[in-house]
Amino acid sequence: MRIAVTIWNDKVSPVFDTASRLLIIEAENLNETARFKTYLYEQDISRRCLRIQDLKVNVLICGAISRPFSMLLMSAGIEIISGISGPAEDVLSAYLHGSLPNSRFLMPGCKTNISEQRKEEII
Repeated sequence: MRIAVTIWNDKVSPVFDTASRLLIIEAENLNETARFKTYLYEQDISRRCLRIQDLKVNVLICGAISRPFSMLLMSAGIEIISGISGPAEDVLSAYLHGSLPNSRFLMPGCKTNISEQRKEEII
């Protein structure tokens, strides 16, 4: 599984649409096996989404994300967990241990994230 986190100064970048860096983690059985950072130079919505697909990302963790970006990424099969803030390492650890929905990682004003909203819509 490949998990991407938008980063800025070692924290989750507040807005995906303008984020310039990604931290990519490869994980198996909840254990990190590899990591690397990459730049997102693409500003065009379709090119940026294609870049993330080309990186073989399964899960994207980010702060705010516009509806057009989220719809394109979700239609490509990428799970989006948005509305997240905090130190990137803490957020990744929480995701791997199943405690990311903890409210301490939600951006101010967010009661839930896109991933949680999708679960509620399905039920």
